[in-house]
Amino acid sequence: MASTRIRCGVAGVGSLGQHHARIYAGLPEAEFTGIYEPSDARAAEICARYHCRRFTSLDELGDACDAVSVAVPTDQHAAVALPLLAKGCHLLIEKPICASLAEAEQVLAAARAHGAMVQVGHIEHFNPVMGFLEQEVSAPQFITAERLAPFTPRGTEVGVVLDLMIHDIGIVLELVKSPVATIHSVGVSVLSKTEDIANVRIQFANGCVANLSASRMSLKKVREIRVFQPTGYFSFDFMNQSGHLVRKAGMLEYAAKLMSGAVQPGDLAAVPVEPVPLEKGEPLALELAHFVESVAQAKQPKVGGALGKSALEVAIAITEQIRGART
Repeated sequence: MASTRIRCGVAGVGSLGQHHARIYAGLPEAEFTGIYEPSDARAAEICARYHCRRFTSLDELGDACDAVSVAVPTDQHAAVALPLLAKGCHLLIEKPICASLAEAEQVLAAARAHGAMVQVGHIEHFNPVMGFLEQEVSAPQFITAERLAPFTPRGTEVGVVLDLMIHDIGIVLELVKSPVATIHSVGVSVLSKTEDIANVRIQFANGCVANLSASRMSLKKVREIRVFQPTGYFSFDFMNQSGHLVRKAGMLEYAAKLMSGAVQPGDLAAVPVEPVPLEKGEPLALELAHFVESVAQAKQPKVGGALGKSALEVAIAITEQIRGART
C-alpha cells in the first residue's frame, strides 16, 4: 500500500519562494497543492509552471495543506504564520524565524497550541559542508566566518545581521554548543536604513571565540568558514561545497622539517593540506525533503524553532549593540 503524500504549499513565491515551489513539485513524497501570492502576475507564472492552484487567502491555503513554506519578507513572517498554524499546518519558516523575539515567541506558542511543527530555514545546516563539520568538530577554540554578497533591495527590510550573518550565527551556535558570554560588534549603513556591513566577536562560556563578518555591499559572493580545534584546522567554502583540513600531527611534522632545514619557510607545497571530498547536493532540496519527512514521521526537525529563536536572539543583540553605538 502506497504511503500518503504530504500536501505542501508555499506562501510567497518571490525570488526564494519560487524554488520552494519547484522542489515541492518534484518531491515524490510531496503533493504540491498550491500557493498564496499577492501578485497576480507572479501567481499566474508559478501556477502555470508547476500546475498548481492559487489560493486567495491564507485560510484557504491552510485548509488544503499539511505543510507550508513561509517565504515572505521577514517582517511579514508572523502575520503569515499565525493563520496557517491556527489551521494546524506544519511550517517551514525562512530564516530568520521572525523580525522580533516577541513575534517569534508568539509563533512558537501558536505552534504548541495547535500541535504543529515549526522548522526554520537555516539552509546551511543542510549543506554538505555543515554535515562534515558536525561530525568532525568536537572542541572548537576559534571560528571565523565571512559572508559577503552584492547589494540587492531584497532583504533590506532587516539589517545585514538578520539578513546574512544569522546563517553563521546558527552554524556557530550548533558547533560550539555553549552559552554566549560576551558580544562585541560594529556595523555601518551604506545604502539602506539599516546596517549593510557588520562584524562581531562572540565569546562563549567554554572559551571558544567566533569572529563573524557579513556584508551586502560586496562585488562578489563569499560564504567561508574556518574552525580551529586541538586536533587541527578546517577551512570550507559553503558556496562551492569544498574545503580542506590540516591536522595537528601533520603541522608538527612540518614544523620539525622547518627546524631541520628539510623544507624552507614559505614552501607551501610542504604544508600537509588534506582536501575533504564532499558529496555535493542542493541544500534547499535537502532541507525541504527533511521537512516533508519530519512531517510524515511526526518527528522534530534538525533545525527547529528553538535553534531559530536562539539565533534570532543573538542576531538582535548584535543589531541593538550596533545601533546603540551609532546613537
